[in-house]
Amino acid sequence: MTDHFDDERDEIIDGDITENNDSNQQNDSEYEKFCFLCHRPESQAGKMIELPNNIHICNDCMQKSFDTMTQQMNNGLNLNDLLNMPNVSMINLGSLQDAIPHPKKIKKKKEAAKPAIDLKKIPAPHKIKASLDEYVIGQERAKKVMSVAVYNHYKRVATDTMDEIEIEKSNMLMIGPTGSGKTYLVKTLARLLDVPLAIADATSLTEAGYIGDDIESVVSKLLAAADNDVEKAEHGIIFIDEIDKLAKKKNTNQRDVSGEAVQQGLLKLLEGSEVEVPVGANSKNAMVPMVTVNTKNILFICGGAFPDLENIIKERLNKQASIGFYADLKDKYDNDPHILEKVTVDDIRAFGMIPEFIGRLPIIYTLNGLNEDMLVQILKEPKNAILKQYQKLLALDEVKLDYEEEALHAIAAKALEKHTGARGLRAILEEYMLDIMYEIPKDDSIGQVIITREYIEGTGGPRILLRGQEIPLLSVQ
Repeated sequence: MTDHFDDERDEIIDGDITENNDSNQQNDSEYEKFCFLCHRPESQAGKMIELPNNIHICNDCMQKSFDTMTQQMNNGLNLNDLLNMPNVSMINLGSLQDAIPHPKKIKKKKEAAKPAIDLKKIPAPHKIKASLDEYVIGQERAKKVMSVAVYNHYKRVATDTMDEIEIEKSNMLMIGPTGSGKTYLVKTLARLLDVPLAIADATSLTEAGYIGDDIESVVSKLLAAADNDVEKAEHGIIFIDEIDKLAKKKNTNQRDVSGEAVQQGLLKLLEGSEVEVPVGANSKNAMVPMVTVNTKNILFICGGAFPDLENIIKERLNKQASIGFYADLKDKYDNDPHILEKVTVDDIRAFGMIPEFIGRLPIIYTLNGLNEDMLVQILKEPKNAILKQYQKLLALDEVKLDYEEEALHAIAAKALEKHTGARGLRAILEEYMLDIMYEIPKDDSIGQVIITREYIEGTGGPRILLRGQEIPLLSVQ
């Protein structure tokens, strides 16, 4: 009886092992094989020669190995003498495999596959803007421009030039003061479209051969965001922040390796080209496999604060309006809050961006600086507003959190003094909420906390009501 059960158990175990092996082989067939010597994928090097211990070598490397051996034999090397020499033994392929790091797996490109983006599933511009309105306060023109540009870009990707008319890329240049929501807009847009997004900082980019990130590293970040799926990465978005830091250095005799040189290097990426990027690393080296990514369908969005650009615009406007009997006053544009909206390509070139770079960013738009009323709206109106986050945290302790309208204006006024835009709101709230978040869990009888203007200005404290005494005050639901 025991032998019978043992036989059945062995059959089941053998069946599971066979089934697992089959599934593993099926999963491995979806991924590319890499050459053990040159680290090129099968899609570039051609069919691989399989050796024991799951080692693969491309035909080129195998041929070079044979040529080297033939050359050595022609020079008088006898293989039999080599094998009979002391301290020389056959190579253990298994030990070689353990000595190198295992590369990250990359899925094979599907041949003749249907486009990854369906034209019917692309949301219309008004729907994209409506979704952005739920998260971003103000910046109406910026949201409208982004919605149309993204819609046209993904229509271009989906149709893949169905006829002889080739649609050009809709790369964008976003200009706005710090804290106006440039990065937040791009993050929200990528989340709504469900496409991979890579955010790179232009200040860390340098010309190839110098210390810093290579220009191709921005594509490598996008590949990582797409889980190393090349086809998915080729339909993603790359946001290059602090692009104004790449402006040409004026009055310098040194080589500009992190300015104009990087602008020149980015030209091929913006326009669309095939670049080899490392997998799982920012820099190229001999032990990291390389894959080819085509940037033709990648949407590039560049953003920067462009400090002192207002002065360049004012100088141009004053020069145009200071001639004749009806000349404007010199200080006409000094207090204009929308001066950035009058920016032209000539102004950006005067700032230090090269014409070839600007030409590959055809869509240029600006973001307005935030005023007190906009900061108050940012505090309470977006879907994930900061106040709603704190209300949810205290609701988990069964405590209601409310704010007086005047308290919100006091917080916004403090944020304006810091000149950090919407970023300053979170820092100010963290400071005032610290004691409240610390003290509330101590007392189970507390039912409501009201943040007052006196508490923000330092002349009083928050109002605390016990359970059953709660009053409706400010709703940010």
